[in-house]
Amino acid sequence: MSTKSEHYDVIRKPLITEKATLASENNAVVFEVDIAANKPMIKEAVETLFGVKVKAVNTTITKGKVKRFRGQPGRRKDVKKAYVTLEEGNTIDVSTGL
Repeated sequence: MSTKSEHYDVIRKPLITEKATLASENNAVVFEVDIAANKPMIKEAVETLFGVKVKAVNTTITKGKVKRFRGQPGRRKDVKKAYVTLEEGNTIDVSTGL
């Protein structure tokens, strides 16, 4: 088993967007996760931190955009998102703090 701080390293923050709000109607929650985290790690972290049962985990990697910073082209970091579907009867309120 992992320690609680390692679980917080896997799950960075909940994402609250229009798409995430639509996903919450289907009992799913969206988190920004560590780029190296895999699905079993994400499942274990969500189950231990929030005390819920996870049904499925889907992940996507959003590539970082090229933006200008002080006139120089720079690049934003890549972001990995996890769409965590919960079992029936389980909920996570992401509007409150962890």
